[in-house]
Amino acid sequence: MNLVFSSTTDLATAIAQRKISAVEALDAHLAQIDSHNEAMNAVVSLDREEARSQAKKADAALARGATPGPLHGVPFTLKDTHETAGMKTTVGFPPFAGYVASHDSPVVVRLKAAGGVLMAKTNVATMLSDWQSNNPLFGRTGNPWNLQRTAGGSSGGAAAAVAAGMTPFDVGTDLQDSIRLPAAFCGVYGLKPTEHRVSLAGAFPNPGGAARSVRLMSCLGPLARSVDDLALIYQIIAGPDGRDTDLAPVPVEAMPKLDLKALRIAFAPSFPGFPVACDISAAVENLARQLQGAGAIVEEAKLPKLDLHDDLAQGGALIGMMMEAAQPEPPEQPTSVSRWFEALARRDKSILAWDQFFNDWDALLCPVAMTTAFPHCEPGAPIKVDGKEQSYWMLPAYGAVFNYSGHPALAMPCGEDRDGLPIGLQLVGKRWSESRLLGIAAAIEAFTGGFRRPPGY
Repeated sequence: MNLVFSSTTDLATAIAQRKISAVEALDAHLAQIDSHNEAMNAVVSLDREEARSQAKKADAALARGATPGPLHGVPFTLKDTHETAGMKTTVGFPPFAGYVASHDSPVVVRLKAAGGVLMAKTNVATMLSDWQSNNPLFGRTGNPWNLQRTAGGSSGGAAAAVAAGMTPFDVGTDLQDSIRLPAAFCGVYGLKPTEHRVSLAGAFPNPGGAARSVRLMSCLGPLARSVDDLALIYQIIAGPDGRDTDLAPVPVEAMPKLDLKALRIAFAPSFPGFPVACDISAAVENLARQLQGAGAIVEEAKLPKLDLHDDLAQGGALIGMMMEAAQPEPPEQPTSVSRWFEALARRDKSILAWDQFFNDWDALLCPVAMTTAFPHCEPGAPIKVDGKEQSYWMLPAYGAVFNYSGHPALAMPCGEDRDGLPIGLQLVGKRWSESRLLGIAAAIEAFTGGFRRPPGY
């Protein structure tokens, strides 16, 4: 059993059956971090002593005959944004360099209660504000497929660590493709649930106890190396928690086993006016053909009649309004309440249009991003897509559309491009249907090739 590239599910089973110990699982992952992290810089704030203490307690509990939880003794990392008692949470921002929360966020509480052993945090973009993971505290994260390329952001450290076998899973945040884009760049799976599915309480350091302003479009979700692992972690972290009052009391169901021949899948090699590398659009079309050949009902999508560029602009404006509310001093011309409600009304039109689309389709297959992992660069510098310079700010466009609409979406690896870099495709589904969306991804997984280990790991 290769411990560092075993699935979360297999690790948990092996530990529960006492085929391996929690300490052995932890030590294997710590050794992988020691071997590769200096060059990659994905893992930060490593706490060996506490992790080993918790792993020993997990082994002792099994020896006493305790009933194991679904993650009993499984080591894991978390994106450096979740508040954690006893471990720094910095979001790569110098004023937060020494911040340690007084208690765990609800997501952390649930993962630990399930038996997980937290090892470390993973690197991010400063204040989660870029699609490359680089900050003044910890520096830049490289992509395990090519260290000269970005791992993406803002969950880049998480995606790189999962891909390189440093951790079996992580939990990222996604306000504008920040789980799915790095998952695609690093060749792993990443799930953005429906908005208001997973608690945002404690999802960002808050030393002063300020009112939470980011209440729309942002989501927490898992990154892992298989659909089964996404489903396992999602079931643990989703649902009302007693702290985030926005959460919907919708049942969190188990991932169903679905017959591909009963599925209706729309596909879009690109969106109108959105750039995309030809290798990515070809991967969408090739997978669509394979699924059709396997018996699914597959058609090229007639997308909702929306101005998707305007949706991106409107989503950016909403983020700006939320960020404005988080400032200690209001601007000279603060956003009016009427403008806020006008923005919400505009967003409702997009949500309802996509809801109507998914009345006819089980899922939409499309790109995650306009390119595969690109060379490290200054934020804002043009990005070459098939040799043509494109706007840096279009990097998250395919994913951000579904932050704006709130629909669940996941990234899944689907082969490599001509440079040998992972291609990630996006699967989008109905709101509140994460479990079914995961079931669709599981039915498709055999045709995508799944996770492949980066060369050298």
